[in-house]
Amino acid sequence: MLSNNTNKLKGKLKNDNFLLGVELTSSRGIIAEQKIQKTIQFGKDLSQLKDIDWISITDNAGGHPTLRPLTLGRQFLDTDKDVIVHLTCKDMNRNALESSAWTLASEGFTNILALTGDYPQKDYLGGAKPVFDLDSITLIQLLSSMNRGIETGFKKKTLLSSTDFFIGAAFSNFKKNENELMPQYLKLVQKIKNGAQFIIPQVGFDSKKMHELKLYLENNGYGHIPLIGNIYLLSKFTSTLFNKNRIPGIVLTDELHSKCINAAKSTDKGKLFFIELAAKMLSITKGLGYNGAYFGGLHNIEDTKRILEMENSFSKDDWKDFVKEISYSQKNEHFLYEIESDTGLLLKDKPRESHLKPKLSLKNKTNFKLSKIVHGLMFTPTSFGYKLGKKLSDVDKYPKHLPKSIHNIEKLGKEFMYDCEDCGDCALQFTQYICPESQCPKGLRNGPCGGTNNSVCEVKNQDCIWARIYDRAKYSKTEMNILNHSPAIKDNSLKDTSGWANFWLDIDFGSKLKK
Repeated sequence: MLSNNTNKLKGKLKNDNFLLGVELTSSRGIIAEQKIQKTIQFGKDLSQLKDIDWISITDNAGGHPTLRPLTLGRQFLDTDKDVIVHLTCKDMNRNALESSAWTLASEGFTNILALTGDYPQKDYLGGAKPVFDLDSITLIQLLSSMNRGIETGFKKKTLLSSTDFFIGAAFSNFKKNENELMPQYLKLVQKIKNGAQFIIPQVGFDSKKMHELKLYLENNGYGHIPLIGNIYLLSKFTSTLFNKNRIPGIVLTDELHSKCINAAKSTDKGKLFFIELAAKMLSITKGLGYNGAYFGGLHNIEDTKRILEMENSFSKDDWKDFVKEISYSQKNEHFLYEIESDTGLLLKDKPRESHLKPKLSLKNKTNFKLSKIVHGLMFTPTSFGYKLGKKLSDVDKYPKHLPKSIHNIEKLGKEFMYDCEDCGDCALQFTQYICPESQCPKGLRNGPCGGTNNSVCEVKNQDCIWARIYDRAKYSKTEMNILNHSPAIKDNSLKDTSGWANFWLDIDFGSKLKK
């Protein structure tokens, strides 16, 4: 049965009201579990608070199994608050994601925050197998397709009823280095182009970065996209988790951590300090012109009210002083715009010059140059190699789509050059010849996730492949174009067939890019 609160959030965010939402984190166990019941009661209390506009429900946050957000969300559909359901790619393939989306739409959930998701953690009998069949961009693309109406059927085509999803995207710009920051912004643009209708950034504690995102959207023609600030009520425990990089993508500097630890020594265990910090960040979010705020780390209605009451006690321009106070940047952190010393904010019309000059190793440089030469000889439609390959390839004649001897040569060469896993739908030509299939734990083909710290992968102790992709592109002065193509979606049915042949036969995704 459809809820009576359907579609209200979309309309509200288009007017001048500043909206507030609170995140509810689901837990492991059946709905009758005491911890889950406590969360439900908090949600019910929020639904009675006139200042709160929506409730947001996480999907296996941190990569751990929990009660599905759909089940928890049902508890609030009969309230006058909107509900945003998180939908992540880590546990479900594209079919399961589509099925979940149809279920959500059928039950009255129209607000979805589309996320790639955290890497699955160890729980029942060890580590779960990650899925990541889609990523955040291609999930947004799927939901947008459902909004337009999907055509189905083989002999007789049927246009399915369209959904009315209000699609949100997450974003992380609290990044230290240019090679992990710029791919985030380039990916954000693709999220918007593929249907993202509102943006919620990652948790962070630097007003300059909050301002940077606002300026970037305005300067690039996306100032109309609703922007929701992310505010987290810290505690001694969570500040330590964030400081030690235990939660992927969240940065909390040593300076702020030291203040949190000192505050926690007080008789109230730092509660007033943490409440005041959240209230000041709410004031900054309003002052910067965001459309709303999204609260995490809240677990009871009393803390919620205290933050709102304290923020309401501030004067109109106090936020400008808070900007200078809450400016916990990382050492040598890269910003897109110059910093104004008087205000502590960024200068909209003064982009910061990039000084990054990637120093590729001899092996890295050789691999990159050789790959481009081979691609030009074998995969450019006008080349002799391309024409010959097209003649040799045959889906019906060869199980691997190429003669076995040639496919073996392909496998050996690509294993040596790229650690190829023979996926059959090669991404190399649009990832600067760095294989996301074998070298990214999430297999991401459309830009990075938000989990890096100092350009290092959240899963493996290695440089994020998208930082490396950016470095290679920067070396050839094409770094702003690394995502200038339609989103790459791997065809898993091509596994263990020839990626070369599939390109020559126009079967794979990459072949579509040459047209």
